[in-house]
Amino acid sequence: MRGIIITVLLCMALSGYSNIRLPGIISSNMVLQQLDSVKIWGWADPYEEVTVTPSWSPQTYKATGSRDARWEVKVATPAAGGPHTIIIKGKNIIVLNNVMTGEVWICSGQSNMEMSAQKGLQDVKAELPSAHLNNIRFFHIPKTTALYPQDDCAGEWAACDSVTLQAFSAVAYFFGKRLSTALNVPVGLIAASWGGTTAEVWTPDSIVHNDPVLEEAAAKIVPSGMCPHLPGYAFNAMIAPVTPYTIAGAIWYQGENNTGTAHTYKQLFTAMIDGWRAAWKKDFPFYFVQIAPFRYQVKNSGALLREAQLQSAAHHKTGMVVITDLVADTNDVHPANKHDVGLRLANFALADTYHRQGIPFQSPVFSSMRIHGNKAILTFDHADKGLMIKGATATEWMIAGEDKIFHPATVAIHGHTVTVSSKMVKAPVAVRYAFRDAAMGNTFSREGLPIAPFRTDNWSL
Repeated sequence: MRGIIITVLLCMALSGYSNIRLPGIISSNMVLQQLDSVKIWGWADPYEEVTVTPSWSPQTYKATGSRDARWEVKVATPAAGGPHTIIIKGKNIIVLNNVMTGEVWICSGQSNMEMSAQKGLQDVKAELPSAHLNNIRFFHIPKTTALYPQDDCAGEWAACDSVTLQAFSAVAYFFGKRLSTALNVPVGLIAASWGGTTAEVWTPDSIVHNDPVLEEAAAKIVPSGMCPHLPGYAFNAMIAPVTPYTIAGAIWYQGENNTGTAHTYKQLFTAMIDGWRAAWKKDFPFYFVQIAPFRYQVKNSGALLREAQLQSAAHHKTGMVVITDLVADTNDVHPANKHDVGLRLANFALADTYHRQGIPFQSPVFSSMRIHGNKAILTFDHADKGLMIKGATATEWMIAGEDKIFHPATVAIHGHTVTVSSKMVKAPVAVRYAFRDAAMGNTFSREGLPIAPFRTDNWSL
């Protein structure tokens, strides 16, 4: 009993010396989502009074530390601008300076999202001398894992300059730069990526473990390199801590390490997206990159993963950018051109989220096929201005009859329709386009976006 009394008294004594504190994501130089009600939170003594006063408003927001030493307020943010100051008072005072309001996006995935100037990317290296862009702010979450969802992570916000850009995601940077320029607003980019990871580690583990199909697929993952492989491990440590932070949306570049379980990727990926939206309590847009052509060891594994991604693009408020034309070497799983990847993601967001007109952003996608004699006639969505071939002859078009043997096809384009035929196929049944791991087709929309690889059949590979 005496020990209990001493412990209680000690806790009471120590509480007099504790200070309010903030999570890493709430810091000077941050960007808060504009024209929204954003959460600012932290820790304090139980029942301690905390006030939050932003410089853009005469209002002071008040909170009281809970029994478990937490506090939070919701603050109304103004239109894009700044810099602002936020003063947070409890037993101590914290002053957040150089705070902007604008658009906030989380940028996640594996190595192609993670790659930076430090990895030798020339397109972002060329940006370094002129990279002092105060309207672009970075928050980089270091690689870490956790068994359970965490409430804080390391990191702090920093303005974009030639130093901070060195180690930041090139895709995210080019995405953010395009948004900031087009919208004339500050843009905050939260980078949380890890090369070599599967989608399972970014998915709340309860989603995987409560689904027998996903759990079976996760069990087949072979650990590689220094990467986590257990469901939820990266989500718990690198995503969960920032889910209280208000965002506009997410961009994603991943899939290469799920080629071995491509048959379940659509189910996993769309469940992951829904899991993130549930964690944020917001139905935000989610735009992703279809994996690039590459010569995988297991034949057709890349083609099947791209097919799963194409199917995932039908999920609510998602969008997929196709990059089959942005690859210089199909033996390299890391295409060097990150500028155009970021640009295509940004164009999708500008048109779809921000409703900017006149921006080509969707690749043509196969819609329907009908057979007329010895020809297959295909129509495409997102090809209102028509299709075109880059080069003398269309490549990567294949056609087959009931024997399921595919032959190179002759192609004729009329507006947004494609007529496909072959002297070797008298009665067509199926057509495939760029449906190989390393295929780089040359059929585009008139606006210059490549057709998404597809097949009209569902035959076993």
